[in-house]
Amino acid sequence: MMPTKAWISAASVLMFFGSLHAFQRPFREYPGIEYNDFPLPADWQRPAEFMFARLMYPPFRGRGAFGYDGLAAHGWQKGLSIWTQDYPRADRHFLQAVRRLTRIDSRSVEQPVNLDDGDDVYNYPFLYAVQVGQWNLTNSQAAKLRDFILRGGFFMGDDFWGTYQWETFSASMNRVFPESKPVDLNDDSPIFHTVYDLENRYQVPGARYLYTGSYEKCQGCPAQWRAISDGEGRIMVGLTVNSDLGDSWEFADDPHYEERFSALGIRIGVNYIMYAMTH
Repeated sequence: MMPTKAWISAASVLMFFGSLHAFQRPFREYPGIEYNDFPLPADWQRPAEFMFARLMYPPFRGRGAFGYDGLAAHGWQKGLSIWTQDYPRADRHFLQAVRRLTRIDSRSVEQPVNLDDGDDVYNYPFLYAVQVGQWNLTNSQAAKLRDFILRGGFFMGDDFWGTYQWETFSASMNRVFPESKPVDLNDDSPIFHTVYDLENRYQVPGARYLYTGSYEKCQGCPAQWRAISDGEGRIMVGLTVNSDLGDSWEFADDPHYEERFSALGIRIGVNYIMYAMTH
């Protein structure tokens, strides 16, 4: 159980961001690269204090990329691009867990956020991106993301594997924080102890292990938990490298996907959100 001070801090942050609700863009949904038929929850229109924001971004088109460039006429801004991996099923499954496992008043549907949409990103305290080994931020987007984080926002990057994808991720992140490099987190990091004690973590595989028998998406790719912190040690950027939390949320209701992976993936996500709200 969290200390009372942490809950009060979380409530204060949520009250502040809740006051911004009137300025946020309405819910919007885009076609995903995996499916387009996942139903909306019955209460999707109910307002809430917290919205899970998923970053939209332009895709990298080089070595190691999957080649999802979005709709030919509109590009990544209209979906069918790599930022929609696991979307929206992973987000909505995870939000069910956030609602059940925490006291955060969460909306049941996600919010895709485009850094080019004026000041919209500042309405959300927590920003998640999948497949960041496939992104290619513009200079203006990198500057906007930096400002969002330095103002107190938290960024979480997930599901990127191996040397090539790390280099692609770093090419954009180095423009966000040229003065700071990600470092490996120790087991005693507060982010692993905000709600759940998670010293004994393990690699969270994508669903492909069901038919390949391999947890890794590349040879010799052990799970890594990395972060970028500010000068006072507060984590601003959390990175789940060589693990696929998105799939662990997406397939949490699939009896063929091992429960232990979804259990860990959900707990990590909950810890990261609660850390972002209380630090």
